Amino acid sequence: MGASLSNLGENGSGSGGPGLGDIPESCVACVFLYLSPPEICNLARLNRSFRGAASSDAVWEAKLPSNYHHLLQLLSNPVVCESLSKKDIFAFLARPNPLDDGNKARPRFVFSTAVIIEIWRIRLLVWVDRNSGRVCMSISAKGMAITGIDDRRYWNWVPTEESRSFGSHWIRVLTYMVILDPDLVLLLVQIWAPHVYTSFFVCRFSVVAYLQQIWWFEVDGSVTFPFPPDIYTLSFRIHLGRFSRRLGRRISHFDHTHGWDIKPVRFQLSTSGGQHASSECFLDVTPVADANGSYKRGCWIEYKVGEFLVNESDPPTEVRFSMKQIDCTHSKGGLCVDSVLIMPSEKRRGGSLK
Repeated sequence: MGASLSNLGENGSGSGGPGLGDIPESCVACVFLYLSPPEICNLARLNRSFRGAASSDAVWEAKLPSNYHHLLQLLSNPVVCESLSKKDIFAFLARPNPLDDGNKARPRFVFSTAVIIEIWRIRLLVWVDRNSGRVCMSISAKGMAITGIDDRRYWNWVPTEESRSFGSHWIRVLTYMVILDPDLVLLLVQIWAPHVYTSFFVCRFSVVAYLQQIWWFEVDGSVTFPFPPDIYTLSFRIHLGRFSRRLGRRISHFDHTHGWDIKPVRFQLSTSGGQHASSECFLDVTPVADANGSYKRGCWIEYKVGEFLVNESDPPTEVRFSMKQIDCTHSKGGLCVDSVLIMPSEKRRGGSLK
């Protein structure tokens, strides 16, 4: 039986008749239209016919967002992408692509002795989900307006590998030298390759906003983007307490964590099309957590604000969002703000909006 099954992948079958390799590529491509991209890539390894169908532009164009041409203009050089196949375009869009306030991210140059450093401040990241082909977005804390963020008595920027913003800073070195980033630093980069003048990425790192203590807590933001028609869910990603690593172990510190169990935090969103959503939540409910064995402290939690519907990608949709606790009768602190996630809603099934 095993010997007969091993022949099904190519032209022969177990009995010497037609096999999977005899199926025309056009027929295989029609089947691939109903499969997800990972399933298509797995089946492409089966035989030559499946491999040819898995490279068809018709198959991959059906997996791309309806306005992928517009996305390419925002995310990359459209001239370069014109020569790419639809499969390569999907692979490009499936990677997190940086934007800055709706435009392509621009580097800021830092000049020093014999060194030029590009520091890319990434505020927005856009990518296409590998399974569904739907557009997702992450807005880092750097892209939000946070009350008191410039006063270190209240807020600090904390470097971390746990951010969902996929690297809010990218550093690229153009010449040889030991450098120390004067801006957020906490990073020493040394390149042992003299006379290297070709630019290359050295590293990328993320930061989250950590609140020590404040009375007026307010985080606001907005984004304007040509979202493809879909239903989207907006969430804040928050962590109670400050975390660090010691001897390879993750440790959470709650010295400054207080005030989140007295009054709820209010989340809001609105769109340029007149849609509104809001929710309220106590971020710290220690007595309830002790009773139920479910703790909010020490872990990242995505707080859902609401959903919004996009019917057309032109004109672009503006989404405004906020997170507030402005009751000044008590202080609050010990909170990390990572990012805002705009993800496709699970309410959408198949190819229609419900």
